[in-house]
Amino acid sequence: MATTAPDEAARPLVRPYAMSGGRTRTRHVIAIEALVVTTAGPEAAVGLLPEHQRILHLCREIKSVAEISALLTMPLGVAKILVADLLEAGFVSFQQPAAALSGGTPDVTLLERVLSGLRKL
Repeated sequence: MATTAPDEAARPLVRPYAMSGGRTRTRHVIAIEALVVTTAGPEAAVGLLPEHQRILHLCREIKSVAEISALLTMPLGVAKILVADLLEAGFVSFQQPAAALSGGTPDVTLLERVLSGLRKL
């Protein structure tokens, strides 16, 4: 009798390219640290793909795109595409980080703090 490996049980049943409809890019530039919040009521989820519904439910509280990806165990690129779909439909809003809005470089102080935190791990 064959047993299922723990990793196999955790894998989604739908392949990532199927979740995104084969798309790899969005019309919106969405940073991984962009904050997303649901702006539509629960009735908006009716008829949406299960992945879109999960994002709407999860983002009742503000989450970053990276958190959405991690919590829903989906690739970051797929999470960005699905968030962009919801944004275009008017179901979510998002706040880009200041560096992404200005097109400038990230804050050096922030990068130093992140590097310091990584070294402590």
